[in-house]
Amino acid sequence: MDRCVVLVDAGYLLGAAASLLAGEPARSRIAVDHAALIQQLRERAEAETALPLLRIYWFDGAPDRVPQPEHRRLRVMPRVTVRLGALTRSDGRWAQKGVDAAMHTELTELARNRACSDIVLVTGDGDLLPGLMSAKEHGVAVHLWAVQAADGDYNQSEDLVAEADERRVLDRTWITRAVRARDLTGICAPPPAPRPEIAAILSAPLPEAALAASAERAAEAASAARNGSGPGPAEAPASSNGHAHSVPAPGAGKGVPTPKDLAGLRGPGGPGGPGGPLAPVPQGASALRWSSDRGWIDRPATSALGEPAETASLPTLALLTSAEQRWADREEDITTVGGDPFEVGQVFARRWMERLPEQSHVQKLSTLYPRIPHRIDGELLRYAARFGLLAHKDDQIDEHDRYAIRAGFWREIDVRAAAEQAPAPGAGPATT
Repeated sequence: MDRCVVLVDAGYLLGAAASLLAGEPARSRIAVDHAALIQQLRERAEAETALPLLRIYWFDGAPDRVPQPEHRRLRVMPRVTVRLGALTRSDGRWAQKGVDAAMHTELTELARNRACSDIVLVTGDGDLLPGLMSAKEHGVAVHLWAVQAADGDYNQSEDLVAEADERRVLDRTWITRAVRARDLTGICAPPPAPRPEIAAILSAPLPEAALAASAERAAEAASAARNGSGPGPAEAPASSNGHAHSVPAPGAGKGVPTPKDLAGLRGPGGPGGPGGPLAPVPQGASALRWSSDRGWIDRPATSALGEPAETASLPTLALLTSAEQRWADREEDITTVGGDPFEVGQVFARRWMERLPEQSHVQKLSTLYPRIPHRIDGELLRYAARFGLLAHKDDQIDEHDRYAIRAGFWREIDVRAAAEQAPAPGAGPATT
C-alpha cells in the first residue's frame, strides 16, 4: 500500500528536545504546541517519503494508563492515534513500561498486513531493532528520525541507526517551531496585579493573640512540670489524697494552637468565661479557615447546613450548568484547555461567572478574598483533578499546584469584575 505511517516514541522525542533546549531531559522544562508538532511531523513525512500519510501513532506513558491533558488533545486530532503504556515510579524516578512492546507490535503488524510501504520511526531505543528488521523483511522501507543531541553525539542505538534504510536528524530549528524551553522562575506566578494571590495565601498568618496565648500556656505548663505545682489556669484542684495534679494546658508544647485551644481562647468557656478553660464550647465558636487559607478564624453565623451565612447563597458551578453546557465544557477541556494549574483556575472561574444569574454574587465572593467558599473550592479542585494533576502526586494535588489553581481563579474573578465596572468606551462623567 503506497502510504506512509509515523511511529513516535514521545518519551524519546520530548525528552531529547528538553535536553537540547533546556539542558536536561525533564519534559516539565519545555512547553509543546502539540498541534504544530503533529502538523510538522505530517508535512515532513509526506515530503521525505513522497507518499500520503495514513496515520501518526503517538506512544507515551501515563500513570495507570490514564490519559493526561496532552493525550486527550492529541487523540482527537485527525490522523493521530494515541497508544499508552504504564508510567511507574522506581527509586524516585519515573519509568515507562510497555511502550517499547506496543511500538514493536504496531511496527510488525503494519508491515505484515501491508498497511503501508514506508514507516517513519522517531525513537532511539535499541529494543525496537527486531521489529525494524521484521518490517524490512516484509518489504517496508524504514526511515529513522533522530532529535539533534545536545552534546552533538548520538542519542540513538547504533544498531538501530545501522539497520535503518534512511536516517534524518530533527535539528534545533525544526524542533523550536513547536517546542520551547519553559521559564520555570515564573511558571505559576500570575502577572503583576494589586492582589498578590499566591503570596497572600502563602503568608496568611495565624492570629497573633492565639499564637501568644498558646506560647504562654506552653511556658506555664513546662514550669508547672518542673516544680510539680504552681498557680495557673492549667492547674487542677487538689485530689482526695492531697496531691495536686497538673493538667496540661491546651496546645502545650505546640507552636500552632489546636481548634480546642482557640475554642478556649474565644468561646464562652475561655479564660474569664463562666466555664473556665476546660468547659465545653458550643460548636462553631471557632473553626479552621477554608481550605484555601492557613490559620484560623471565627465563624459566628452559620446556616442550617452548618455553612457560614455569607457564602450559603453562592451557587456552585454544577448547579449553574445545564446538560448541554456540560457537554460543551467537556469538549473544550479535551480540545483547548492545556491543563496548566493557573489556566484551570481561570477556566473554572470564567464559566462560573458567565452563568451566574446575579452579578451581586461576584461582589459577595470578592469580599471573602483570599478565601474560597468550601463548596466552590472543593468543586474547583475536583475539576482540576480531571486534568491529570493528581497523577504524579499519590492521589493528591501538589501544594504548589493548589496555590496556582486558586490564584488563577482569583485572577479571572478580578479581571472580569474590573471589566464589568469599567465605563463604556466614549462614556464621559455624568453631568448635572
